Amino acid sequence: MLRIDRTHYEAIVAHARRDHPDEACGVIAGPEGSDRPERHIPMVNAARSPTFYEFDPAEQIKVWNEMFDRDEDPVVIYHSHTATEAYPSRTDISIAGYPEAHYVLASTRDPETIEFRSFRIADGEVTEEPVEIL
Repeated sequence: MLRIDRTHYEAIVAHARRDHPDEACGVIAGPEGSDRPERHIPMVNAARSPTFYEFDPAEQIKVWNEMFDRDEDPVVIYHSHTATEAYPSRTDISIAGYPEAHYVLASTRDPETIEFRSFRIADGEVTEEPVEIL
């Protein structure tokens, strides 16, 4: 189960809406070895695409080094879908490299509502998990 603070939930949703029609992406870091998302880090979608996201390589190195220096892990890795449901695509599954992370998808396909779902992705296997907004 993903337990996420309302502030972080709202930050992800705002980022997804702000970057629409392109996909938004980022992480929420937390203490190393924990499951507590604590520090929201919005990132640039280097692909600038409505159907694909890609962390900017230089920004990703900077962010991951910063997490390492702060003894943090990427607890949540998120991105948005702009025209489809909040479910991992084949590409999302193929690039998921952190089986311990919560992969959050927020769909902005309907401007009136937001679909917000979390998944664990390990060895190509997708498992949806409940989300509790605190």
